[in-house]
Amino acid sequence: MMILGLVRWMQPVHGYDVRRELLSWSADKWANVQPGSIYHALRKLTDEGLLRTVSVEQVGARPARTTYEVTAKGEDEFETLLRAQWWQVQESPDPFVAAFSFLPAMPRDEAAAALRNRANLLRAGVESMRASLDSDWVRNRKPVHVGWMFELWLARAEAETAWCERIAERIESGVSYLPAGMEQAEGWSGWTDGDKK
Repeated sequence: MMILGLVRWMQPVHGYDVRRELLSWSADKWANVQPGSIYHALRKLTDEGLLRTVSVEQVGARPARTTYEVTAKGEDEFETLLRAQWWQVQESPDPFVAAFSFLPAMPRDEAAAALRNRANLLRAGVESMRASLDSDWVRNRKPVHVGWMFELWLARAEAETAWCERIAERIESGVSYLPAGMEQAEGWSGWTDGDKK
């Protein structure tokens, strides 16, 4: 959706300019658009009939530069993808959640320390986002909705920071990871409750 939307917005546009714009947005960090995959995606979208090649320019020994624009089919696909993302909530895969599902495999003191460290890293990110929100770069040189996106990321980071601190306290208090009586239940024999080192 990101590449299709950018071509739609900037058309006619070279692949290089699409790549540069996405990198300036840091889309590799929050939209899972990897810089190395952009040219491949442009070719694939063209093969699927969502984009069309307007021209190919060759200047000296430099690589050929292809200019793209969106087709009618591409317009429809962009509208479909855009609305699907606006009207749905999708959880992104988070490696931390995968690791947290094995909480009992970590010694309690290490798990609590790791959560507090995560909270500190998130706090540093919050401060960075606050500085960006207060900067001339966001206030005067970006569309208003860019600031709103920063506010969303800020709210999520603040909520996760508070969660990390709360769970670290629970772990340090020694609360059991299993409900009472479940320790002896079938299937939980490998459970360590975070006490083994």
